[in-house]
Amino acid sequence: MSQPWNRLSRRQLLKGLGGASALPLLGAMPSLAIGGQHAGHVVVVGGGFGGATAAKYLKRANPAIKVTLVEPAEVFYTCPFSNLFLGGLRDMRSIAHNYDELRQRYDVDVIHALAEDIDADTHKVRLSTGDTLHYDRLVLSPGVDMRWDALDGYDEATAEKAPHAWKAGHQTTLLKQQLEAMEDGGTFIMVAPDNPYRCPPGPYERAGMVAHYFKEHKPSSKVLILDAKDNFSKQGLFTAGWQHLYGDRIEWVGLSNDGRVTRVDADNLEVETEFGTRHRADVLNVIPPQKAGWIADRAGVTDSSGWVPVKPDTFESQQVNDIYVVGDATVAAPMPKSGFCANAQAKVVAAAIASSLEQQPAPTAYWANTCYSLVGPNYGISVAGVYRVTDGAIAEVAGAGGISPADAPDTVRALEAEYAVGWYNAICQDTWGTQV
Repeated sequence: MSQPWNRLSRRQLLKGLGGASALPLLGAMPSLAIGGQHAGHVVVVGGGFGGATAAKYLKRANPAIKVTLVEPAEVFYTCPFSNLFLGGLRDMRSIAHNYDELRQRYDVDVIHALAEDIDADTHKVRLSTGDTLHYDRLVLSPGVDMRWDALDGYDEATAEKAPHAWKAGHQTTLLKQQLEAMEDGGTFIMVAPDNPYRCPPGPYERAGMVAHYFKEHKPSSKVLILDAKDNFSKQGLFTAGWQHLYGDRIEWVGLSNDGRVTRVDADNLEVETEFGTRHRADVLNVIPPQKAGWIADRAGVTDSSGWVPVKPDTFESQQVNDIYVVGDATVAAPMPKSGFCANAQAKVVAAAIASSLEQQPAPTAYWANTCYSLVGPNYGISVAGVYRVTDGAIAEVAGAGGISPADAPDTVRALEAEYAVGWYNAICQDTWGTQV
């Protein structure tokens, strides 16, 4: 006697189960392959939180879909928790992830190459190897690129002297080496960008981690944040935590107090603000304005903002059919540009593509975001949100999220620091299969 779920169509299950949180159940579905033919070819460009998750959940939605993941790096280093490396709480190996699970468990074809161009008319992706891939659906998870023309004096070459460290890897280790080489009593200056940019609370977590490193190893050193905005994520929690843990070691200067940097002199480790004030650093960390990763431009999915507008219910490009975009590159506010959102968006995209390949409408989408930040080793804070499509736009579900209480005792901050580690381990296992 057949079980009840065997009498349901895949479409009925997709529709009934909804978006991101339902997808883990879909791996039990039977393949729709007929006569040994695959159920469509999906090429995924980018192997970060969005791309790796999309590849995995496409195969879980329907193992008969042929999935090819294109990612240049054999090892992916996450921006989440890279600040902990700067603070001395982690090594780089602990934020490194590979693609073994996608290959071995989910039969994803992983190609380590650069996607150099996309022809949306013929559905083709040209690789740095000289090969060309044809796709039925394309998923782009290109992350962000720096706007090298946005700050006078700051470009890719000078970033070797004043690292941004906003893409984890070489830049992160370079910044750490500069912190270690700095004499005690020095000043670490961070230039923080205006919105939108990857990981809104990231600069302020970094300030806390650098202050922790100074407290442990260079107690006379200071942190100065020059910010192009007057407000930032979890601002009250961060500033209270800084004062509690580090006293006056961290100084933040917002836009209204001449915090916006307009010129960088990386040779002399000096910056100049909007009203002509010059600041000299011993270590200079410039986080410049950003845009969608360049391959999004090549695909024709970006608009004049430099980011990618998407259809809210599926994250298919508004400008090019059959191309879906996830993660930091998208215009998806009020969802932040976070790894957790990229992971959630990728699951919705996987469900939408699996349905579209069967000529079915996409299931109802909804997303969640949780973001932990460490102010110190045992001092965590968090924010969470839930989102759905309302009146044709992505909207936050009122009352479904929240932020850490302002007056919480140290025991609660310590628990949130533990939860942050659990959060990181869980999302990395979900994305890359990394066992911790």
